[in-house]
Amino acid sequence: MASHPQNDGGPPPHHRRPLPCILLLRHPPHFSLLNRPLPDNFHFLKPWESPLPLHDFLSSADAGSADAILTSGGAPITADMLRRLPKVRLVITTSAGLNHIDLAECRRRGIAIASAGDVYSEEVADLAVGLLIDVLRKVSAGDRCVRRGLWSSKGEFALGSKVSVLAQSLYQSDDFLSLTVVGIRV
Repeated sequence: MASHPQNDGGPPPHHRRPLPCILLLRHPPHFSLLNRPLPDNFHFLKPWESPLPLHDFLSSADAGSADAILTSGGAPITADMLRRLPKVRLVITTSAGLNHIDLAECRRRGIAIASAGDVYSEEVADLAVGLLIDVLRKVSAGDRCVRRGLWSSKGEFALGSKVSVLAQSLYQSDDFLSLTVVGIRV
């Protein structure tokens, strides 16, 4: 009689599933900025650690096992790249924009895309208004003049035009004040 393993009433043997494989096109700077290692519940492919050029690395068996790609706006995801990575089902980008990703190829292959979306929209709008006021009032130029000591030899620095912003509506939430600008008088 053949011997078969017996179930002694304990839990079945634990079969570990392989870790999801993530292709990092660049070293994610936020992990090193936070002094944190990459999470250990994923297998990360790091082409910059390979002696192969990226094009050759993407054709390797290791890269072919990638389930997802983590990228940023500076690393394009092309149709050619996606053809080399047949298992990829998800592209994650840390940028708000998607213009560096071949969306048609992703759609054709059923690849989901996750991005930062509009997470930085308010900050970008605030910065744009601040830069506009800086340029129109010559704040940075005046600062440079003072720091170089030119105010004592060249006299007063002529500031730019005064800026009046006409607000169409104000919206106050718990986190921010939103201003819709309908006109700027210079």
